[in-house]
Amino acid sequence: MNDRPLALSVTDAAAERVKALLASRGKPSAGVRIGVRSKGCSGLSYTLEFADEKNDFDEIVEDKGVTIMIDPKATLFILGTEMDYVEDTLESGFVFSNPNEKGRCGCGESFHV
Repeated sequence: MNDRPLALSVTDAAAERVKALLASRGKPSAGVRIGVRSKGCSGLSYTLEFADEKNDFDEIVEDKGVTIMIDPKATLFILGTEMDYVEDTLESGFVFSNPNEKGRCGCGESFHV
């Protein structure tokens, strides 16, 4: 048994949203893949995409009935992060609470570590 903490934790709301997205995709998926890319005024932004298969070097997180793959280039930026899904009157979307962030841009679209 692996007692290592998960690289990423998923809230109930995020797990339910991922399940709904996968169900509405219309074809089988291995899960979703999270990564980071250079973007925005703070330098990095999160990416989220359907994953057709697991890659050899992905960090695999299985939590609350969903499979999340973390791109190997993003693992160090994401370790310890909580993935949530928030819906309110103005916007809805996935929100990442990342203990590695040193700052975030004013619009919330990008971060730096």
